[in-house]
Amino acid sequence: MLEVKQLSVSFGAVRALDSVSLVVPRGEVTAVIGANGAGKSTLMRTLAGLVKPVSGTAELDGVVVTGRSPEDIVRSGMALVPEGRSTIPELTVEENLHLGGLWRPSAERKATSAEIYEMFPVLAERRRMRSDTLSGGERQQLAIGRALMCDPTCLLLDEPSLGLAPLIVTQILQLVSQLAREKNLAVLLVEQNAVTALRVATTGIIMNLGNVVRVGTAEEIAADDELRDAYLGS
Repeated sequence: MLEVKQLSVSFGAVRALDSVSLVVPRGEVTAVIGANGAGKSTLMRTLAGLVKPVSGTAELDGVVVTGRSPEDIVRSGMALVPEGRSTIPELTVEENLHLGGLWRPSAERKATSAEIYEMFPVLAERRRMRSDTLSGGERQQLAIGRALMCDPTCLLLDEPSLGLAPLIVTQILQLVSQLAREKNLAVLLVEQNAVTALRVATTGIIMNLGNVVRVGTAEEIAADDELRDAYLGS
């Protein structure tokens, strides 16, 4: 379980996160939604150790991870799939996956990569091809696969639908939901596409201007017209 307690981040005079608290249980997708500037990506980057908070903590299975290096946070079991499917274009699919678990023993890397190829058959077919030859949906699968190479207990997904066709988005998010259940992962999904995110999530969290303004079941939030009008623009 990921538990965030009173997490605050400032960039100069701007408070990007203001005492944010939330819980992400294992085996479920928790969706964080909100308009641009709500603080969603700042939250993800802070949890991954790329941004330092001014106060507050994040705990993964009871162990504090805030204040540690990104490498240590990955080793503790938290993996980020950043916005933009940041695979390395010059490397093959296989080489990109290898990098995701570089610090793990060879036998473990091999076993995990076999699982990923089974999960994403298209990656197995293209394992020797450079990642810049893949379609957008295939690159997103590779980005998720690379994150899974570190054998995480918590998966952070930042705007995975960005730039993808609706059908591909649906397929990828359904797979993420399946991963959460089957691998008992705590999945924190950040999305601007509220409707799509809430379809696969168990819990929805609405952020606005660095604050958590509502937490509820995905069904409750999806059905609340007032919330959508006030914070989601839909």
